[in-house]
Amino acid sequence: MNEGTRNYATVTAAYWGFTLTDGALRMLVLLHFYRLGYSPFTLAFLFLLYEAAGVLANLIGGWLATRYGIARMLAVGLSTQIAGFLLLSALSPDWSAAMSVAWVVVAQGVCGVAKDLTKTASKSAIKLTAGSASGQLFKWVAFFTGSKNAMKGVGFFLGGLLLQALGFQAALWAMAAMLALVLAGVVAYVPPLMGRAKASGSARELFAKNRGINLLAAARVALFGARDVWFVVGVPVFLYSAGWTFTMVGAFLALWTIGYGLVQAAAPAIVRRSPDGLTAEVPAARLWSGLLAIVPIGLAALVVAEVDHLEWVVVAGLGLFGVAFAVNSSVHSYLILAYAGSEKAAEDVGFYYAANALGRFLGTLMSGLLYQWGGLAWSLGGSAAMLVACWLITLALPTATPARLAAAPRPTPRTEP
Repeated sequence: MNEGTRNYATVTAAYWGFTLTDGALRMLVLLHFYRLGYSPFTLAFLFLLYEAAGVLANLIGGWLATRYGIARMLAVGLSTQIAGFLLLSALSPDWSAAMSVAWVVVAQGVCGVAKDLTKTASKSAIKLTAGSASGQLFKWVAFFTGSKNAMKGVGFFLGGLLLQALGFQAALWAMAAMLALVLAGVVAYVPPLMGRAKASGSARELFAKNRGINLLAAARVALFGARDVWFVVGVPVFLYSAGWTFTMVGAFLALWTIGYGLVQAAAPAIVRRSPDGLTAEVPAARLWSGLLAIVPIGLAALVVAEVDHLEWVVVAGLGLFGVAFAVNSSVHSYLILAYAGSEKAAEDVGFYYAANALGRFLGTLMSGLLYQWGGLAWSLGGSAAMLVACWLITLALPTATPARLAAAPRPTPRTEP
């Protein structure tokens, strides 16, 4: 095993461990506080700082990873997550509702910073270890993203199981101990200076991205907002209110996310490849975003019509959504690395995932509001609107990077006789 492959495997394993506990945390918080009687909007509010913190954490995390190295940022992200778990475990049942909500929001904010510092560092490591070959890059990105989401699905199940078996506080302690082991592995095996380069010296330089990155970031806001607007609160609460138990809800979301991750990992076999890495992949992003928009439109119509066995119709629709969303997400995750420069890949990736976090923030906010205002039908309508916006943005994505455009032969100017 060469050094690049070994570093890729180490970073991927570390991010698996992180993602397992991050998925468990979401189920733990959502189901615990729904059981305590919190409204859909309040449940969404508990996650708002978690998502909002990710916007700044991605921007700063990319800059810090470039300046100080990827291994240090991984260690900082894992340590911050452990601190967030311990902070959340200190929540007392004797506190008032307002105090409890404020405490959970702050603790979730700490975990949001941890998640996006870790994600930016991990994704940047793939750009460095895979090199410039588009075939290798697409395969490694797809496997990393797909396996990460499959692990997140296992985390959803783990969260419901730990809540039922250990209770809220003990589950958080167990997850903190697990992450401490992952942190020890990162410190021992990831090269400390991997990915270190000269970072941007000003905010203007940091935000000066090429057109492909800017458009892809805008599409990512709409794509992930469209998922979370019905996935964060709407689906779990809808299924629980239909009579499902905590473990059943957690198990279903786990299976959905694992399946979604497997489709992501298989994306290189689904999407036609091109020698330059963009001319077939960009049209694929346009096609799959259009197909994805159709799913929530159809589901919203069925929900409004109040068809029989509605919860199973939603489950089937979520399966279709997951397949199309997984391919979209995998293609996007590849394209950001294809558009990104090599020297400051961490900064480019951080900028892109800041947009990802902004989309999750908007989706989470609207998930609580739309579900409280109009139930699942409104949540699905919001998802459809965001996906139409995503599709329109992908129509403008360039099929060449600035470097390739600059290297292309220029036509010889014609001279008049």
